[in-house]
Amino acid sequence: MARIDPPPGPKVGVADMEARVARFDQLKGSDLCFMDQRIPGHEREMINLLGLGVTENEDDPLLAPKIGNAHGFASGFAKCPPGCGAALHWHETEEIFMPLDGEWSIYWREGETEHEVILKPFDTVSVPVGIYRGFKNVSDKPATLQFIVGGPDTGKVHWHPSVIDSARATGLDVDDNGLLVELQPGRQGAAE
Repeated sequence: MARIDPPPGPKVGVADMEARVARFDQLKGSDLCFMDQRIPGHEREMINLLGLGVTENEDDPLLAPKIGNAHGFASGFAKCPPGCGAALHWHETEEIFMPLDGEWSIYWREGETEHEVILKPFDTVSVPVGIYRGFKNVSDKPATLQFIVGGPDTGKVHWHPSVIDSARATGLDVDDNGLLVELQPGRQGAAE
């Protein structure tokens, strides 16, 4: 068999590689990345690690990708207290979930029927495009779930109608561009 050498690449020293390292124990995220995070049971810290930075709150510097941009995917972590996680939503690309610790319910809707699979550390599931899905830490302690959203344009999050109504009741909505807005007190309708 013929030997195939890799093509010549850029020179990357240790300092260059260190700039591309995110130390887990030093990562800080935000508790206001998406419109569902004020709804009871959906509180969580979101950390955008690498990629496009899937967020509805682009003004929060804590949500900038920690390592930088990537082509073709976005990746990060959801740190959730027991019983908390993301509400029903879908993406225009696939989404992969892998728990780093704890036990997680990955649930989805098929019409009016809700299903779930339970994942333990390092189990992995890929959720297809266009499926309303959510996740919840079903452990008795805080836990971390890694997510990967595919595609060079992950698009915006599409929320289940029940989530939108519940989020508006907490004073949050998204504008026509899918960006988070605070509603004025007493306002129940969509953001203008």
